[in-house]
Amino acid sequence: MRVESGSAQERGILLESLATLLEKTTASHQGPASGNWRLTDLLPPEVCSLLNPAAIYANNEISLRDVEVYGFDYDYTLAQYADALHPEIFSAARDILIEHYKYPEGIRKYDYNPSFAIRGLHYDIQKSLLMKIDAFHYVQLGTAYRGLQPVPDEEVIELYGGTQHIPLYQMSGFYGKGPSIKQFMDIFSLPEMALLSCVVDYFLGHSLEFDQAHLYKDVTDAIRDVHVKGLMYQWIEQDMEKYILRGDETFAVLSRLVAHGKQLFLITNSPFSFVDKGMRHMVGPDWRQLFDVVIVQADKPSFFTDRRKPFRKLDEKGSLQWDRITRLEKGKIYRQGNLFDFLRLTEWRGPRVLYFGDHLYSDLADLMLRHGWRTGAIIPELEREIRIINTEQYMHSLTWQQALTGLLERMQTYQDAESRQVLAAWMKERQELRCITKALFNAQFGSIFRTFHNPTYFSRRLVRFSDLYMASLSCLLNYRVDFTFYPRRTPLQHEAPLWMDQLCTGCMKTPFLGDMAHIR
Repeated sequence: MRVESGSAQERGILLESLATLLEKTTASHQGPASGNWRLTDLLPPEVCSLLNPAAIYANNEISLRDVEVYGFDYDYTLAQYADALHPEIFSAARDILIEHYKYPEGIRKYDYNPSFAIRGLHYDIQKSLLMKIDAFHYVQLGTAYRGLQPVPDEEVIELYGGTQHIPLYQMSGFYGKGPSIKQFMDIFSLPEMALLSCVVDYFLGHSLEFDQAHLYKDVTDAIRDVHVKGLMYQWIEQDMEKYILRGDETFAVLSRLVAHGKQLFLITNSPFSFVDKGMRHMVGPDWRQLFDVVIVQADKPSFFTDRRKPFRKLDEKGSLQWDRITRLEKGKIYRQGNLFDFLRLTEWRGPRVLYFGDHLYSDLADLMLRHGWRTGAIIPELEREIRIINTEQYMHSLTWQQALTGLLERMQTYQDAESRQVLAAWMKERQELRCITKALFNAQFGSIFRTFHNPTYFSRRLVRFSDLYMASLSCLLNYRVDFTFYPRRTPLQHEAPLWMDQLCTGCMKTPFLGDMAHIR
C-alpha cells in the first residue's frame, strides 16, 4: 500500500521521532542527561577508530614488492622545511617590491600571517580574487577574498555571470594555469598568496588605482627573485637545525631501501651546492653512494616533456663539464637533461618505478599520465588535518551535519507551514555547523581537501596524479618494503555501503600508531 506523500499520519510520525532525536541531541550538547544518551550513539558501533597521521593512504592499489626503483624530489620531499621559512620568504619579497619595484613604503607594515591561506587555492588575476574551488569547478561561497577582506557571496556570483561556476577553459591548464586563473599548488606558494593579498589590501585601502595583471606579475617576480638570488638557500644553509626537519628519518628511509636492494635516484630543480649541504646534514658526507643517479637543476616540469636539453656532468666543485653523456654513473652529479634520455640510459620504465614529490603538477602529473610510473605525493598538511578529524568536536559536528542532511532530504516532501518552518531551522543549523567545521581547519578557507561536502579541486588532482599520499617520506618506515596498499572501496552514490568502515562518514578505520610500531 502506497502512503501518499505529505499525509498527515506519516508527517506526524516523522515529526514526533525527529522531535525526540532533537531533544536527545540538545541534551548531548548540554552535558550528561537522562539515559546517558550521546550524539556518538548515531554512529555505527566499531567504526570510529582514529585516523593515523603517520599512515600512507592509497588512491590506487600498489604493491611495493613490484617496485624496484625509487625516485625523489628534494625540497619538501627528502628535505622537509619548518614553517619558520615562510615569514622569511614573505619579508624578503615584500622588501624587494618596495626597494626594486618601487611599491609604496606603507606595504612594509604587513607581516606574514601563517593562518591566512592554504595550499590549492585559485587566484583570478583580473578580479584580484583568491578563492577555494571544488572538484566540480564551483567556488565555495564564503571563501573568496580580495586582499584581506572577504567578498560577499552575492558579489562573487555576480562577478561570474550569476553563477558560482568557473568555466573549464579559464582554469584547466595541465599545470594549473588558465588564461586568467592560477592555482597555487606548492608549499612555497603560501607566502606568495599572503604577500599578494597584503599588497592588494594596501592598494584598495588607500584607494590607489592599479592594474591587476601588473600587480600579480610583480609579486610573483618578487617571490621568484627570493629563489633566483639564492636568499632562501642561504637562510637554510646558515641554520639547518632550524629549517630542516626529520633529517634522521630521511636517512633511515633511504638506508632501508638500499639495504633491500632497491635502486634510488634524485631529480630536483635545486642547485647542487644547496642539495649537497642539505644531504650532508641529513645523511652524511657519503650520501651520493645511496643514489644510482642524481640530477640537479632539472627544470621540472619541462624536464618531463622537452627532449632537446642534454645532460651535463658536474665536477666535484659543481663546475660544468663538456663531455657527452652516454651513461649515467653512480656517485656522479648531472644537471638538466630530459626524461626521455633518462629512460633510454637507465631503462627504468613503467610501474616498477615509484617517484615521490610534493608538487602534483610539476613532480607527478606527467610521470603518471604519460609514462606510467607509480607516484607518491608528500602532503605535510595531512598530519594536522588528520589530528583535527580525530577530535571529538569534529566528529560530533560532522555526524550531526550528516544527520541533518538526511532529515532535510526526507522532510522536503512536506510543504505545509509547520514543516517548512522546521526545514528552515534545520537548513540554518546545518549551515552554521558547516561554518564551524570549516573554521576548525582554517578560518578563511577551511580544509585543503574538502569544501563543505565536495572534494576540493586540489583533492581531485591529488587523486588523479598520485597512487599514494602521505604527510612525509618517513611514513614509509611504518610499512614493510613488500607491503601492498589497497584503496578503500568508497561507495558510489548509487551503491550501498557494504563494509563497516564505510558506514560512518569521516570516521574510517586505519591502523593505529601503536599497531604499526612493530613494523619499524
